[in-house]
Amino acid sequence: MSKHGRILVAMSGGIDSSLAAVLLHEQGYEVIGMTMKTWDYASSGGTKKETGCCSLDSINDARNIAVELGFPHYILDIRAEFGDYVIDHFTGEYLEGRTPNPCVLCNTHIKWDALLRRADRLDCEFIATGHYANMQFNNGRHYVSKGIDAWKDQSYVLWGVSQESLARTKLPLGYLHKTEIREMARERGFIDLVNKSESYEICFVPDNDYRGFLKRRIPGLEAEVAGGNFIYADGTVVGKHEGYPFYTVGQRKGLGIALGRPVFVTEIRKDTNEVVLGDMPDLFRDGMNVSKLNLQKYESIEKPMETITKVRYKHDGTPAIIEQTGPDQIVARFHDGVNGIAPGQAAVFYEGDDVVGGGWIMKSFRQE
Repeated sequence: MSKHGRILVAMSGGIDSSLAAVLLHEQGYEVIGMTMKTWDYASSGGTKKETGCCSLDSINDARNIAVELGFPHYILDIRAEFGDYVIDHFTGEYLEGRTPNPCVLCNTHIKWDALLRRADRLDCEFIATGHYANMQFNNGRHYVSKGIDAWKDQSYVLWGVSQESLARTKLPLGYLHKTEIREMARERGFIDLVNKSESYEICFVPDNDYRGFLKRRIPGLEAEVAGGNFIYADGTVVGKHEGYPFYTVGQRKGLGIALGRPVFVTEIRKDTNEVVLGDMPDLFRDGMNVSKLNLQKYESIEKPMETITKVRYKHDGTPAIIEQTGPDQIVARFHDGVNGIAPGQAAVFYEGDDVVGGGWIMKSFRQE
């Protein structure tokens, strides 16, 4: 009989999830490892060798850890539901002129649900992942807080996990730094894990060419959207572009236009197939509308609240007053301008280190 009960651990084959499984095993949990196959890269038409969490090498790496420590390991094929939900959303958002964040969507709506369903079948009380974040429970609410390693903190990508899912989640790496994880792996003889390179790419776009992915995914898209205008905010036409879905707010490189100085995409206008350009100051906005909320620390935001708000994963966060204007809507008003708020990205609201909640950015604006 195990000391703490049975737990299902998501194992990608990388050092973080592997050490999460190792630590839980050492703490006395009855660990069951599970690697999720989300995507078959060969079907995307790309040319780069398959890497990352979906590759055969990564699956084998996860299995080898399980075999060495003597706990079961399974492969869960979720390619169908992943494609229907995550990839359809990814392509749909670009077609709406927004910039999607598929990793957040996959974590919160696919992987957690898939893990919990299989955990129930395997009689596991808890699930665990290798995310650098911590779990909290106060006033009847489960919520995520930042990991102590500020550089590796992944609380931003977990804002969408539901109360029911959080109640059954363990995050064993939240109190550790990456350097400690590497040292722990080295001490236990897992040298291959220490030397393994980490992947930061979208699993279904491992060559980082999202434009090419969209063109392959949607036949005829390139011809349909080509030839739109690059314009300034005043309406002056300054050139032609390849099509609005192939640009993102804040983009500077790869625009295919030379104007004698650096310019940035400040807005994408889907209905007119226009891409608005401007200088760095033109990127700044001090307000945004956020929808499809998931609140964690509080059930609702009863009155305007001071938060630190992140508008992208590696954003340090900016002070903002948030106001819940409906069951599924928040308006955030920043004290200072924020650079490159991109519709389609996630906004996450923090009270100290705690995740109040988050949602999807619909549009940004300048306060009057």
